[in-house]
Amino acid sequence: MNDKKIFITGAASGIGLETAKLFAQRGWFVGITDLNEKGLRSLEAEIGNNNCFSSVLDVTEQSAYMKVIETFTKRTGGKIDVLFNNAGILRMGKNESISLADQHMTIDTNIKGILNGIYCALEYLKKTPRSRIISMASTSALYGIPEMAVYSASKHAVCALTEALDLEFEAYDITVSDIIVPFVKTPMVTAAEKKARSMDTLSARIEPYKVAETVWKAAHGQKLHWKIHFITYLMITTLWTLPAIRRAIVRFLCMSPNG
Repeated sequence: MNDKKIFITGAASGIGLETAKLFAQRGWFVGITDLNEKGLRSLEAEIGNNNCFSSVLDVTEQSAYMKVIETFTKRTGGKIDVLFNNAGILRMGKNESISLADQHMTIDTNIKGILNGIYCALEYLKKTPRSRIISMASTSALYGIPEMAVYSASKHAVCALTEALDLEFEAYDITVSDIIVPFVKTPMVTAAEKKARSMDTLSARIEPYKVAETVWKAAHGQKLHWKIHFITYLMITTLWTLPAIRRAIVRFLCMSPNG
């Protein structure tokens, strides 16, 4: 049995897939979950059944999540070294053009999905020395981004949750962190039916494997917020050094001309 274990949501493509492959290549036992069963089967065949646990999972279903975690930990001796909350969805466009059902699904997946993961995995994280919870955030968490309002709000929540739980879970020797990154070349972004203007002005076109490398660093490091790409640092610097005009900056960079 591989000594270290990571549980990954949204593993069938993009960041989750690259993270699963990277950790497996470096000797970890990998739990891969997603709604995309075909993608999971392909990834499992690549990694090898002996090196991974694979299961279809809807992160919004708490009871199903608990069953999957329980099954996973039967193969890991009850231990989880890293919970990687990667599953997420993105809907772009003016808020009024996005159905309320899609807005609710964004919150259910991007926030409640993480809450479900932490709740279901916490008992096993507590049993594992120096364990980690890592969640995908976004540069859109730095300031509310037009045409991505609900997604941006969900990533604000991820960062706040990270900060609070890193303090709370310190008593259990659990480090909590997140990954703050601009647009990544994943199906969630590239296959989107509607594109926000910020995709043109702030798109970093980051490859998923580069994010996976940062997840690896977070699994071994102590930072709270792991920031990727100069665009993230530029946004942080600009928004905090020029607070009086940050609304105008975001309007200029992120709103469509007719917005």
